[in-house]
Amino acid sequence: MAWVLDLDGAVWLSGKAIPGSAEAVRRLREAGHKVVFVTNNSSAYVRDQEAKLAAIGIEAEGDVMTSALAAASVLEPGTSAVVCGGAGVREALEQRGVRPLTEGPADAVVVGFHHEFDYERLRVAHHAVHHGARLVGTNDDPTLPSSDGPVPGAGAILAAVATAAGIVEPEVAGKPYTPMVDLVRSAVGEGDHVVVGDRPSTDGRLARNLGARFCLVFSGATSRDDLPADPEPDAVADDLASLVEAELGGQ
Repeated sequence: MAWVLDLDGAVWLSGKAIPGSAEAVRRLREAGHKVVFVTNNSSAYVRDQEAKLAAIGIEAEGDVMTSALAAASVLEPGTSAVVCGGAGVREALEQRGVRPLTEGPADAVVVGFHHEFDYERLRVAHHAVHHGARLVGTNDDPTLPSSDGPVPGAGAILAAVATAAGIVEPEVAGKPYTPMVDLVRSAVGEGDHVVVGDRPSTDGRLARNLGARFCLVFSGATSRDDLPADPEPDAVADDLASLVEAELGGQ
């Protein structure tokens, strides 16, 4: 069995560990479960995500999958893509053999979360899509959780580019869509897996698309007041530590 853990809202908030998350991961691994981390945040390098996890006591080398990797997987090696995203998008494209560009013409435009988004990046992305580039979004989450509450996410940026380009329908790669499902399945294989996250719309639907159990935690974007949720979770808990205690008991 594998446990597929969301990062933002389940393991940490804005990079600050949610209490008990590191111990929960340790308990899962000691019980013989494979643990992987799946995030729709595409802005950072994978190695930086792994280093941040190590800093809070979770070893994760080779176990982090991002929506940037999922987005890159839908593009063919040898093609080109305008990057309207962060360093993680550029890294994923280079690993895939896709040439990252700062402006078009290009085969695709890849949009992800980044703090530097401004009118000029919108103009460049729009221009490339207007001239025939595929529009690929790392994810379409309208917001992402932070310690100060929700903040605009990649979906808000993607909507701006799609609207400017003439209400283009983007291809979305991250949770819960097929490219991320395929990426996770390649890492964990088939089995009775568990997906843990704070968003039914992404983590819950990812679980259903994987044929896995969905465990909803209330340490991020969703609270008990938001229930009932769609899809309905198989289990709920205040946080990852509480969930693992309930699932493993005395193990």
